[in-house]
Amino acid sequence: MTIKSIIIDDERLARNELKKLVLAHSEIEIIDEASNVDEGLEKIELHNPDLIFLDIQMPGKTGFDLLTELERAPKVIFTTAYDEYALKAFEVNALDYLLKPIEPKRLSDSISKLIYELEKEKLGDPAFSRGPLTEIDQVFVKDGERCWFVKLNEIRLFESVGNYAKVFFGTNKPLILKSLNALEERLDARVFFRANRKHIINLRWIEKIEPYFNGGLLVELKGGEKIEVSRRQTVKFKEMMSF
Repeated sequence: MTIKSIIIDDERLARNELKKLVLAHSEIEIIDEASNVDEGLEKIELHNPDLIFLDIQMPGKTGFDLLTELERAPKVIFTTAYDEYALKAFEVNALDYLLKPIEPKRLSDSISKLIYELEKEKLGDPAFSRGPLTEIDQVFVKDGERCWFVKLNEIRLFESVGNYAKVFFGTNKPLILKSLNALEERLDARVFFRANRKHIINLRWIEKIEPYFNGGLLVELKGGEKIEVSRRQTVKFKEMMSF
């Protein structure tokens, strides 16, 4: 297994040091590097890496800012000298968090964890790099100071709120700056269904379906939300669910 990786860090010495440490791990191939967020975004778009080693504090924009601008988040190992960010990094469910100066043993542990995650995903459902976002793709969601990496299969509902969409996963309902139409274009139509003008539901999260007025349906999700499937969408829904 070759894992294509990019280092994003504003300190050249830190990048060189990490590259030296990574040489001990033949499965990791450093294909490029960047010294700031904008350059990092260009390199990610160009190479579509499996992994990024990401510094948090950089001039201008932070590593967290970079993640909010990505449509599909690769695996992320944070590398930083700022200890107080540790908690925040784990809140976003990053793969790992390495404190500078990086110890070879800690890097080895991170890479073992990464390989385990990638193998697990490979067995589940092979991800593809372009086209619709698959269930195992993870997206980065930031709402104020709180941040999360979320796998799409954990998201049960998207709800339109003006130019924003509310994302329902676990007990969280953060807002993202994306319209429902834009989301619908990118999501896998076999899993995510446009129930009405305001909602896209994850079909895997349906608990109960009952008739509703005007020939529509009322769907109850495992999170407790009740969503109306409009009359127009009911025909399509019944076909998809093989009624």
